[in-house]
Amino acid sequence: MPIAILSVHDKTGLVDFARGLAELGWTLLASGGTAQALRENHVPVREVADYTKSPEILGGRVKTLHPAIHGGLLARPTQADHLQLLNLGWDYIDLVAVNLYPFEQTIARPGVSYAEVIENIDIGGVTLIRAAAKNHERVGLICDPADYGMVLAELRGGSLSAETRKRLAIKGFARTAQYDTRIHDYLNK
Repeated sequence: MPIAILSVHDKTGLVDFARGLAELGWTLLASGGTAQALRENHVPVREVADYTKSPEILGGRVKTLHPAIHGGLLARPTQADHLQLLNLGWDYIDLVAVNLYPFEQTIARPGVSYAEVIENIDIGGVTLIRAAAKNHERVGLICDPADYGMVLAELRGGSLSAETRKRLAIKGFARTAQYDTRIHDYLNK
């Protein structure tokens, strides 16, 4: 059964997308607020903390930064990598749906405090994007809710094509580059 991790700030389209994955037989992992939104809408989901056997810490600052998650994303499609994951009680993670804290919107608000700006710098989300994008030959990445429908349609037809995974990976790297540039530009003022 394929596994997807969902960790989104912008929950636009999330419930329908997750419901579609569940109907296709996917296991859904989700972090804090994402898991709560899915449970409230009766979509079956497993908390990341339950999967990793490690609680969210530091007021939610650390949720997905765990070897169970990143090992599952970065593992190559080899017997050795898969056996290593299974021996640790984990498995491949095949799809990531993630979007980032709203840094750009935060800095655009008049009078926003420096502390609030810093809190809106996403770490785990960027790391999920980069891990999935790096391993796009095996892992699908969605960092834009506008892609949910296209991805679901392709999955309903069987699986994500190599071309789609590559296109989504490129989009992910572009998003993290843009995000980091905005952070740099703000802090450099």
